[in-house]
Amino acid sequence: MLPAGLDIKSLEAVKQPSLQHKMNLSDSFIAGKCDGKEGLKQAVYKILSTERYENVIYSRNYGVEMKDLFGQPVKTVVALIESRIKEALLQDDRITDVDSFIFDTSQKHKVSVTFTVHSELGDFEVLKEVIV
Repeated sequence: MLPAGLDIKSLEAVKQPSLQHKMNLSDSFIAGKCDGKEGLKQAVYKILSTERYENVIYSRNYGVEMKDLFGQPVKTVVALIESRIKEALLQDDRITDVDSFIFDTSQKHKVSVTFTVHSELGDFEVLKEVIV
């Protein structure tokens, strides 16, 4: 409920910064902070590295469902992975679309997928590997 004399039409939405600790994945440490497109790339990495429903510290909408793909035929994995990645990433309101999926099934027990993330901060390519 709004305080007396305050009209909902006079309220203005303010976008909060997405400032976060910067992960240095190659050296396995955290140093500094990042925001903007670099912060979004890191958020995409974290979403795609978190199994949905497995960690109680995250909302039920955070992460991607990949665990049940282990041991499945490659054709099944390829059929499901695009929709699962889209569903996971579109939870972030900075991401407007995910498309241009390219699958590489040349390695045994691994599906590599490259795709483009479109956002209000710019577009970028992502590579995700799934063990099957």
